[in-house]
Amino acid sequence: MVENLHVIVGLGATGFSCARHLIAQGATVAVTDSRSNPPQLEEFKKAYPQIVLSLGAIDEVLLNKAQTVIVSPGISLQEPAIAVQIKRGVRVVGDVELFAQAVNAPVIAITGTNAKSTVTTLVGMMAEAANLCVKVGGNLGVPALDLLTFPAPDLYVLELSSFQLDTTYSLEPAVATILNITPDHMDRYASAEDYIASKQRVYKNCNIAVCNRDDIQTDCENKDAEHKIQFTLDQPLGNEFGIVREKGENYLAFGNMSLMPVAKLPILGRHYQANALAALAIGHAFGFPMQAMLNTLSEFKGLPHRCQLVRERDGVIWYNDSKGTNVGATLAAINGLGSEISGKLVLIAGGVGKNADFSPLVPAIEKYARSVILIGEAAPILNALLKDHVSVSLAKTMEEAVIIAAREAVAGDSVLLSPACASFDMFNNFEHRGKVFTEITQELA
Repeated sequence: MVENLHVIVGLGATGFSCARHLIAQGATVAVTDSRSNPPQLEEFKKAYPQIVLSLGAIDEVLLNKAQTVIVSPGISLQEPAIAVQIKRGVRVVGDVELFAQAVNAPVIAITGTNAKSTVTTLVGMMAEAANLCVKVGGNLGVPALDLLTFPAPDLYVLELSSFQLDTTYSLEPAVATILNITPDHMDRYASAEDYIASKQRVYKNCNIAVCNRDDIQTDCENKDAEHKIQFTLDQPLGNEFGIVREKGENYLAFGNMSLMPVAKLPILGRHYQANALAALAIGHAFGFPMQAMLNTLSEFKGLPHRCQLVRERDGVIWYNDSKGTNVGATLAAINGLGSEISGKLVLIAGGVGKNADFSPLVPAIEKYARSVILIGEAAPILNALLKDHVSVSLAKTMEEAVIIAAREAVAGDSVLLSPACASFDMFNNFEHRGKVFTEITQELA
């Protein structure tokens, strides 16, 4: 072990941010990556030509010299080279742990299987509407360490993945939330229980926990009522945000106080109503003015690739939900849109399945879908599961899938790209997948 040697495993945006932070603190840094040409390699060499770089395989000799190992979120702690270091008692952390040790302002920490990016963005916009200086990032956009500024902002809002939470120990959020939990990343976790335990780490040192009453797995059991706020799509109780019905219309509400008609939300679907209620609960827990939050909700049009309206054609509305990379996200999109439209859904799904159990999709597809079009590696698995429940077509390309969807949808229907899978078999990432879908859809005559 070399005194003060910090070895970063995995370059990319997060690894680069860790290197910048540690070097600024005077630490001795080295980097190893299993890839021969990781992202941002040339920029890194130009910025830090003196730093040791070991590429093409994780350098175990280098790791054996480390006082601290900093693991990028894309690298599993079960990776043999990392597991050996953990067994040796070497300190293994991630970028959010380094952030937690240096943070100089209150933090709102947001995790969950789905809707993290939407709610994180909403909360950041609400903070701005409340005239606060806020920095937003983490798993979304800017790496956490690159958010640190001096003087400090009024608030940091972080989206956190389960992978980041696995290597975070000392974060003390002013407000923390788990929005929802459905099984995901089963290629990285031994069981659903292990995945839930990772998510639950966000509550460890928080002051106020915001929990989803409709998902018991998000509950924070070690907080009393004074330090816990809940949201629900049902009738809210005293210290809860939920939905009430008045004069034939649904309203967002806090306890028995109606706040805003659901119809004023620019985005359709029950899943988005849950996001709006979560953002209200988080903002209220931190102390944002209610009117500033409601103004934000009335103006927010959503994120790209998250149930994003692409176009209307012959009475059919097309939605890009390419960010639906797991079963829970696609289930939320199907239920959310299916319950709001007059017709049926034509669903485009498939990609890299990540060892997921797709069976929870069946009841929702039976209820809301006219047909399903399947693409990618998981198409055979999904076809075997769905063919007895709904009309299924197989497509070799996104263009073929869009052409089939255009043929099958009728006026009043919506075509929904929500793959329930990762994109890497056919596309660079979910953004690329959504962009291709959008371009092909917009070119339809």
